[in-house]
Amino acid sequence: MLSTVNRLLDCPDLGKFILRASFAAMMLMHGWHKITHGLSGIAGILSANGLPTWISYGVYMGEVVAPILLILGILTRISALFMLGTMVFAWLLTGVTKTFTVTAVGAWGIEHMMVFFFAALAIMFLGCGRYSVISNPAWR
Repeated sequence: MLSTVNRLLDCPDLGKFILRASFAAMMLMHGWHKITHGLSGIAGILSANGLPTWISYGVYMGEVVAPILLILGILTRISALFMLGTMVFAWLLTGVTKTFTVTAVGAWGIEHMMVFFFAALAIMFLGCGRYSVISNPAWR
């Protein structure tokens, strides 16, 4: 029975697709918020840290363009790398002080950032898999 279950559930390409599409869709929601509400919040954080506010436009790459490419299965590893970089940048700007904290419900203080970080890391190493809108494996 166990071997039957294992055989039926042995779908690594489907697992890769579910991982990349689900996390990309969740990240895209963050990007959509930036599109509809602007970058003033990010610009303010950058300015408060002595960085130029034009860097805030990089959010569109990590939270809009990269997730769309991930969902489509185009340049998957590079897109995951951008998403990973976005999370490192977010941690450096807003999460460093919460790194060794626990929330009131027992969650890691930067858990939300690290879930995206580790998902992007896994996608970066796993690659696209079979499901993509593009057939050329070099562009997956």
